[in-house]
Amino acid sequence: MTYRAYIFLDESGNLDFSTKGTRYFVLTSVSTVRPFNWFSLLDEAKYDCLEHGLENDHFHCAVDNKHVRENVFNIISTNLDSIYIDSLIVEKRKTGPALRADERFYPEMLGHLLKYVLCRQPSMEAQEIIIITDTVPVNKKRRSIEKAVKTTLSKMLPTGQKYRILHHSSRSHYGLQLADYCCWAVARKHERGETRHFDMIKKSVRSEFDIFKKGKNYYY
Repeated sequence: MTYRAYIFLDESGNLDFSTKGTRYFVLTSVSTVRPFNWFSLLDEAKYDCLEHGLENDHFHCAVDNKHVRENVFNIISTNLDSIYIDSLIVEKRKTGPALRADERFYPEMLGHLLKYVLCRQPSMEAQEIIIITDTVPVNKKRRSIEKAVKTTLSKMLPTGQKYRILHHSSRSHYGLQLADYCCWAVARKHERGETRHFDMIKKSVRSEFDIFKKGKNYYY
């Protein structure tokens, strides 16, 4: 039996490599296959928001109020059997100056995460893996970064694995909004030591890879 697997991606933290920036940059993937049973539940939740006077056109964990956030996390926590969550954790002050360039940092970190994720799919019989990420975070250099992402992935991913990587607005996919919520929970755990929301999803957290864990050099 063949099928198409989906990987939704999101990131948390900024690309400011200084003491003014976030301590961590976190990339998170949510892997799943159709049918997406939680889509209809999120659709109901969105209309509940509208009927309560909210004008949100999509879910975004960092800006949603606490009631919306709790509702969405409750939906996620009751549908964990259908998803795998993987995160790449980057302690930014351990990132060497050469790697910080826009055309290197984001593509290479994304490549490391996806290389891990694709080698651990529940079945390698996927006819195609469709990777959907939010629009690249550096607007001025988006085209060059997207090109670098494709070049990097072609070198890092398993030989012969058919895949597509698409850059869509998070408004267009509940899958991206789900990844946003999961990434927020992982990032809060590492950035602030807050684990309540992480604990709601940890059953499906397959990995949290601290890529520079063994690094001893701090650059700022």
